[in-house]
Amino acid sequence: MILISGATGTIGSELVRQLAARGVPVRAMTRDPGRMQPVAGVDVVQGDFDDAESLRKATAGMAAVFLLSPPGGSAPEHDLAMLRALDGVRKVVKLSAIGLGGAAAEWHQVGEAAVRESGVAWTLLRPTGFASNALRWLPALQAGQPIPNLTGSGTHAFVDPRDVAAVAAEALLSSDHDGQLYTLSGPEFLSVPDQVAQLSEVIGRELTVVDVPIEIAAEQLRASGVDELVVSTMVKGTKLIRSGAEKTITTDVQRVLGRPAGTFRGWLERHREAFA
Repeated sequence: MILISGATGTIGSELVRQLAARGVPVRAMTRDPGRMQPVAGVDVVQGDFDDAESLRKATAGMAAVFLLSPPGGSAPEHDLAMLRALDGVRKVVKLSAIGLGGAAAEWHQVGEAAVRESGVAWTLLRPTGFASNALRWLPALQAGQPIPNLTGSGTHAFVDPRDVAAVAAEALLSSDHDGQLYTLSGPEFLSVPDQVAQLSEVIGRELTVVDVPIEIAAEQLRASGVDELVVSTMVKGTKLIRSGAEKTITTDVQRVLGRPAGTFRGWLERHREAFA
């Protein structure tokens, strides 16, 4: 059986669905089991990274663990807590982030090192920004406002979360990926205006974009109560994309899955109703 942590999140929930569809025994871990959408054959357990006993119960009897720690400054401690709970687990696949040394990836450095040194088989996944981040535009769309653009003409190779989950599934099920670090990207560089132009075509509605200075966006987040570490990380990541420092396209998705990585437009077309 495979334990999926972060089972209600973007990647975790998709990974649960994919593994269950393949008939793989899955245990889904979440702090709030009530948020978990029922999936046939999936065992749902309560687990909290700050509760060592709950982690020991969640990992008991598992052959492999998908390690997805919630984003934020506690991620290193959460990664270590999960690794300490392993007893008999033979493999860990950790979801990290692209660009170690900057942005959100800073949260994963300790965890990556600990996974490598854990003594079990491991695979590290470093995805680029998710195509699904476009859902953050919904409030502006629903209010009839322009879509905010913090990154100017900077571009990024947004990855389809379905591809990230599919690569994770292969890494969990096959020893072919043991000891590998995969950087997972989409197949094309897109700016926010590029993305919005594609969204306009998909939903048949003319959309506009407005440039927003990073400093103003940061103040808006602070005013809404967002943790300062999260704000500073957003600022770093935004500056990296704006400067072109995170322009990365790899073939790792195709290498693992045997097919090209999905496009941003493909993700939009599958989620058209969310923007209607």
